[in-house]
Formats: sequence, structure tokens, C-alpha cells
Amino acid sequence: MKTTIFATLAAVALAAPAMAQDAANGEKEFKKCKACHMIQSPDGTDVVKGGKTGPNLFGVVGRKAGTQEGFKYSDALVKLGEAGEVWTTDDLAAYITDPNKYVEEKVGDKTLKTKMTFKMAKNQADVVAFLAQHSPEAGAAPAADAAAAPAAAPATN
Repeated sequence: MKTTIFATLAAVALAAPAMAQDAANGEKEFKKCKACHMIQSPDGTDVVKGGKTGPNLFGVVGRKAGTQEGFKYSDALVKLGEAGEVWTTDDLAAYITDPNKYVEEKVGDKTLKTKMTFKMAKNQADVVAFLAQHSPEAGAAPAADAAAAPAAAPATN
């Protein structure tokens, strides 16, 4: 069966977001986030000093949505957590692209609004890769695509 250049390029383009995760670039991109967010470990060590308008993002990958202790979340994030949302890298990337749209799609309620007004237009996967480096539970939160992927069929001879 012949494969056209178009089909090959399309396959590469579709696979690119999953491959394009540059934590070093994500650290640079996080500068946009630190106006509202910090990354501070439980022992008080600042990974990234930042604002307190948003929750501390240390350990966000693998954490249940809306549950960072000491932060007063919007009803939207509380409902998202109550619906069982645990932040995966894919979910976080989608959330930071358009927070309100993400919550609406997950919870099904157009009236719920998050406090996060910023929408990240590019490099979301990089920022999330950076956050995953500072999330001890990240190994427990696989990418949504990986979790939904069917198991490989056993090899036959």
C-alpha cells in the first residue's frame, strides 16, 4: 500500500503535540504564570517565586482538581474535583488553553466560571512538562491518551 507524502506529514503533525514537551522551555514560559502562581515545595523551598492569586502549583500533576490546601477555589474547580478530576499532563495542557471551556466540557455546566482568566495560546505541553518535574505524584497521573489507549495485542508467530 502506498503512503502519500501528505498522509505522512499529517501523521507527523498529529503526533507532534505528544512529542513536543520541552521542560526547559516550559520553565521559561512559566514566567507568564508566576504573576499569579508560585511553585513552593512542602518544606517551604521556593522553586519559582510567584504570586498567590492562584494556587501553589507544586505537585499539581497527579493532584485532584480544586484541592490545594490553603487556597479558596472557585465553585467551578471544586465541582471539577468533585467530579473526580485528577490533573494529568494532557488535562492540564487543555485546561490552561481555555480554563472555562475545559470546566464546562468536563462538568457540563455553562454557568460555572473559574478564577483563571489567562489563556495560554502556545507551549502548553512545555509548561506542563515543567510542572510535572515538580510533581512527585506525576508518575501516578499518566497522560489521558496513554490511559485510554488499548493494551497492545500479544505478538503472534
